[in-house]
Amino acid sequence: MAEIVRMPKLSDTMTEGVIAEWHKNIGDKVESGDLLAEIETDKATMEFEAFEEGVLLYKGVEKGEAAPVDSVLAILGEKDEDISALLEEIKNETPEKESKKEEKTSVKKEIKKEVVKETAKPTPVAPQQVTNTAYPSATSLADGRLKISPLAKKLAEERGINPAFIKGTGEGGRIVKRDIDNYSGNTSSFVGVESFRDEPVSQMRKVIAQRLSESKFTAPHFYLTISIDMDNAIEARKSINAMIAPQKISFNDMVIKASAAALKDHPEVNAAWYGDFIRYNEHIHIGVAVAVPDGLLVPVVRFADGKTLTQIGAEVKEYAKKAKAKKLQPEDWQGNTFTISNLGMFGIEEFTAIINPPDAVILAIGGISQVPVVKNGEIVPGNVMKVTLSCDHRVVDGAVGSAFLNTFKNYMENPVLLLGKQNI
Repeated sequence: MAEIVRMPKLSDTMTEGVIAEWHKNIGDKVESGDLLAEIETDKATMEFEAFEEGVLLYKGVEKGEAAPVDSVLAILGEKDEDISALLEEIKNETPEKESKKEEKTSVKKEIKKEVVKETAKPTPVAPQQVTNTAYPSATSLADGRLKISPLAKKLAEERGINPAFIKGTGEGGRIVKRDIDNYSGNTSSFVGVESFRDEPVSQMRKVIAQRLSESKFTAPHFYLTISIDMDNAIEARKSINAMIAPQKISFNDMVIKASAAALKDHPEVNAAWYGDFIRYNEHIHIGVAVAVPDGLLVPVVRFADGKTLTQIGAEVKEYAKKAKAKKLQPEDWQGNTFTISNLGMFGIEEFTAIINPPDAVILAIGGISQVPVVKNGEIVPGNVMKVTLSCDHRVVDGAVGSAFLNTFKNYMENPVLLLGKQNI
């Protein structure tokens, strides 16, 4: 008997999936555990295995198309089995859903066609010549020739002036010598072509837009910024990397470790808003934002307070590699209690980040800048890093957030507090 295979929910935020690749064709034999398809979610492209066995009789979603969670993905059954009644039943059960799906699919196909057409050979709009309204064109004769005196024409050529941009003041709009002498406008015109390309929004970008919009407009954000003297951290990192070569730790690894230590001291920041209650987490799972071509992923360093710097560094590097290859699994990105977004490596000195719900805060890390600082009453060169804590005011008040930031600053400025032998 034919069995319906439905679009699975492969992540906590997934509402629809895109078929990135089918690994079986109509008529192929499918065994339980066979790779049926690859499905692109908002977080990653994941392999989907068949739970039933049979012959693939029907595909409800073609490659490149999107379908909602729990919609019909495929039908498995006996070879040559008649499934027309089952298809009719499915259509009758959810006519509105299927109609919307067909309409959406049609639109996606049209968009895709336009994108392909644009990519292969952009179709420009008709070019428009730009004219300077301050200098209207000179009066022309019926055959298209400009009305210009021989002397004015000679002067225009010598001075590289396009007489078409000059308003003639002579008889009948004729361009004369004084018009050339008084001209101070553009000497040439530029004709350009307007063009653009449209790309369908990826599943990842859709969910990023939805979740961050909800966070920004529902959570009352406020921001706290503090400057950190990084001289000691720089020296500590050099010494550690020289000692443990070829393994290396980054400043980001130190930020994660310092954040975990500060969260242990301020557990009220390691919290989440759930509407009817606030959850104060006793474990510390730190999400680390990783940029990928379609947007942003946040893999999680679990129990970061109990891991060494080298363990944290190795884990983050592996996550970054998997994220760029779209190989992260749900357990890699779920469960963060605190999030770090670091743009320092891109030369950004300071920024504010949007809270990753349901977390109560997110820490934005800027780059290390060499600036004059005052030490022992003297102005000397220094290395300063600015960090900004975005707080959900429903959970974290200003004094609580400030206390956390000052503790974080103390750990970063005195890395010896972090770098006991067991923590390297």
